[in-house]
Amino acid sequence: MTEIFEAIMVICFGLSWPLSVYKSWKSRTAKGKSLLFEVFIAIGYVSGIVGKIVGAVAFDKPITYVFIFYIINICMVTVDICLYFRNVQLDKRRGK
Repeated sequence: MTEIFEAIMVICFGLSWPLSVYKSWKSRTAKGKSLLFEVFIAIGYVSGIVGKIVGAVAFDKPITYVFIFYIINICMVTVDICLYFRNVQLDKRRGK
């Protein structure tokens, strides 16, 4: 049962990342984005991934389907962070 609630939490958080990536790609500006916020989110997802791996190795807990949602989410956040740096450079070129 706890796995289901964890999956719901990670999926709900993850639903916003495709939209954020799309907006970052289309807007071509870093205005309104917080790198620190995204880094904290990434740290949280990495912690979840490490927790799953440690649980599997140290406590013989199976890695369940929730693990894939952590992977998908960290990939999306990483893309959004990369787009942030691209957009900062575009802002600099435009003199903003």
